[in-house]
Amino acid sequence: MSHMGHEDTELLARARELLTAHPVVDGHNDLPWRLREQVRYDLDRRDIAADQSAHLHTDLPRLRAGRVGAQFWSVYVRSDLAGGDAVVAVLEQIDCVRRLIERYPEDLRAAFTADDMEVARAEGSIASLMGAEGGHSIANSLGVLRTLYALGVRYMTLTHNDTIDWADSATDEARHGGLTPFGEEVVREMNRLGMLVDLSHVSPGTMRAALRVSQAPVLFSHSSTRAVCDHVRNIPDDVLERLPVNGGVAMATFVPQFILPAAAEWIVGATAELRAQGLHPLDQTPEALAVQRAYEAAHPRPVATIGTVADHLDHMREVAGVDHIGLGGDYDGVSFLPEGLGDVSGYPRLAAELLRRGWSEEDLAKLTWRNAVRVLRDAESVAADLRGKRGPSNASIEELDGPAAPGA
Repeated sequence: MSHMGHEDTELLARARELLTAHPVVDGHNDLPWRLREQVRYDLDRRDIAADQSAHLHTDLPRLRAGRVGAQFWSVYVRSDLAGGDAVVAVLEQIDCVRRLIERYPEDLRAAFTADDMEVARAEGSIASLMGAEGGHSIANSLGVLRTLYALGVRYMTLTHNDTIDWADSATDEARHGGLTPFGEEVVREMNRLGMLVDLSHVSPGTMRAALRVSQAPVLFSHSSTRAVCDHVRNIPDDVLERLPVNGGVAMATFVPQFILPAAAEWIVGATAELRAQGLHPLDQTPEALAVQRAYEAAHPRPVATIGTVADHLDHMREVAGVDHIGLGGDYDGVSFLPEGLGDVSGYPRLAAELLRRGWSEEDLAKLTWRNAVRVLRDAESVAADLRGKRGPSNASIEELDGPAAPGA
């Protein structure tokens, strides 16, 4: 990359200053799962107070450099874990986040409300929130959903990569036409609790059903736009257009195969090659990495840039409006990232590019901080109202959806 011109240096300085006042709320970081996979939660072996760039996209020095002021830590559970196994895994993920907060009190502050986020910002801490990725984590139990809320989980992504008993995923067969009656009850219970309904990973049918049922603003914790890159993990324009009425926020993600069409095609080829060798596409074993490297040598990998992300944000701002967009990098949840956004320290470079494109400082303050805080605050006020009207739902999936189909 050529050295930066005077104008670039000036824009970057302006971006850093702006993000110091209005830090980034990032919607999705998979550090807890990485810690589980790499060191089985041995936090001594991955001390994030030190530089962990050899192993991770995330550590405290780089979060500080990136001006991240609030992080939704994903308490993700792989979708091949089900029932009690999924519940155990999500509790271990929550425990991991709680241990990180206890271990680094100078840097991380537990946050459960919009007010907590503002307190963290005022004292210069990183507000640490939790989001559960995948409705399979509640094992079809509203009691488990409420318990996750009680433990501090403030959003739940309705599905991960697989369609579940009550909601269709974007990357699997749609079996329910969106949400089943029990799925609708999950959304209503989340509204009553004040847990944000996260629509990343779900099918367009699930998105539309959730928008129809939800009385609170929704979130897309890490999704970009289908109009710019027609990938199933992105948001169609008709859904983005509904966010102003709903009040929700769509947080653009940096995953190259979701944002750059050529990268999406490359992944399809690489995945086919892994499967041909009898390996799982998400496999990170030395054998799988060797297959991937060989594929990459024969087919150079298309590289997304900061401009690619900015193109998505421009379109999302145009369709949903500047009050309904945010950022959700998906750091430590992906293998590749755009050039210039290789880890959590990259946010000022993205902000500088948006300034260069004519975004106002007010626009950027909304993108980075204000919209995300508002969406949580609005969900809290809807919940306060609903709790005055009804108690916890005791519905079961059998009662609402009928007995499970044989073999389902």
